Amino acid sequence: MILENIYRLRIVFLCGGVFLNRNEIRQSALRSRMSLSPDWVEDISKTIMEKIIASDAYLKSHHIMVYVDFRNEVRTGRLIAHALAHGKRVSVPITDIKGKRLTPSELLDYPGDLEPGAWGILEPKKSLVRPVGQEELDMVVVPGVAFDAGGNRLGYGGGFYDRFLPGTRQGTVYLAPAFEVQMVDNVLPGPLDVPVHVIVTEKRVITGAR
Repeated sequence: MILENIYRLRIVFLCGGVFLNRNEIRQSALRSRMSLSPDWVEDISKTIMEKIIASDAYLKSHHIMVYVDFRNEVRTGRLIAHALAHGKRVSVPITDIKGKRLTPSELLDYPGDLEPGAWGILEPKKSLVRPVGQEELDMVVVPGVAFDAGGNRLGYGGGFYDRFLPGTRQGTVYLAPAFEVQMVDNVLPGPLDVPVHVIVTEKRVITGAR
């Protein structure tokens, strides 16, 4: 706990002489993302999803877990629909808030299988939950608030994905869609934070992270 607090109190030089700690980076990135217009988010998300669909990581994948977008996150519906239409297995996360864990549930009908769940995020209806093991996944599409070019990710603070990702099998690709406004110089990763392998924005594809 002491070590984690030290990481949270560290500061980073971003731009314009401004120093921010982890929570300030999170809040700044969230404000930037929430300021984006719905039309812009829809249009740029399409560009990002097309890049992901054309990527080697996606083309080689057989079973992917994809977050369902919420509150101006990069929209993932196009990717989910494409994967299902092309014979890939697709799971989406179910969030156990009390237990602070994620459970992948296989999706067969998008968006018909879904209803609002934790925090209003779409999750499988209780009658349609189809749990799968983490070791079955070969690609995880990971949300985040802010990222840096080293693949480090700053989430919402609950640590759900940082607990989940280490349970996947060796070789599973962690890919994060992001808008350029979410990219910072350094997210100040903590000792338990799990970086991603690939970040895809509207302007670039960052690979070889971690």
